[in-house]
Amino acid sequence: MSEQTSSGVMAGKRGLIMGVANDRSIGWGIASKLAEHGAELAFTFQGEALQKRVIPLAESVGSNLVLPCDVTDEASVDAVFDRLKSEWGELDFVLHAIAYSDKEELKGGYVDTSRDNFQRTMDISVYSFTEITRKATAMMKDGGSLLTLTYYGAERVMPHYNVMGVAKAALEASVRYLAVDLGGRNIRVNGLSAGPMKTLAASGIGDFRYILKWNEYNSPLKRNVRSMMSAVPASTFCRTCHPVSPARPTMWIAATMSLA
Repeated sequence: MSEQTSSGVMAGKRGLIMGVANDRSIGWGIASKLAEHGAELAFTFQGEALQKRVIPLAESVGSNLVLPCDVTDEASVDAVFDRLKSEWGELDFVLHAIAYSDKEELKGGYVDTSRDNFQRTMDISVYSFTEITRKATAMMKDGGSLLTLTYYGAERVMPHYNVMGVAKAALEASVRYLAVDLGGRNIRVNGLSAGPMKTLAASGIGDFRYILKWNEYNSPLKRNVRSMMSAVPASTFCRTCHPVSPARPTMWIAATMSLA
């Protein structure tokens, strides 16, 4: 780790990044900023195709902890945390950027959602955060922070977002309940609602270009977010520093994550 990053607001903090698919992922934008501010990171992936993409990204921020994880398999999740315990002992934060739904059902109407896809979407996109939180907080001895990603489709109907909107609404409810459960242990739980972005996950949503154009037209700045590397505050994960100027949003996320 460079001298610059070793003195950042996240220096000495260790965190798990779950759900990065490539260098356009929202999770990667956040992870790269955390690393820039000094955090030591571990990454997970599912499947050989994602492994080939994630390993070079992890190496670019000095991480050699890149672990397979299938969140529908408890043994697979346990293996990740067993490895983290043996390598680090304790954990400071987790970024959960995992969601899934059959892209064939992210077109047309929500009314056509199948039972199988509903259950699988909820298991991967919602329950996985609760399970990861339970296992991660067992390693947080002096407080910590957990962040998941949500979307405006949880609050308002968005074209073709369908069962993912229902899942994100459930995820946001989970965040509130988990925050109350864990607040007394100085553990923060937050959900970050990013605007629509051109990511691998978004490409599966029917007519996503329409959503991007609508958002661009109706946003105050008349443009879409281009990169979470500049838009996401890293301070949600910091427990030892305080929020700084609104002109530096990336620092804000890192500051909240290390607040004691």
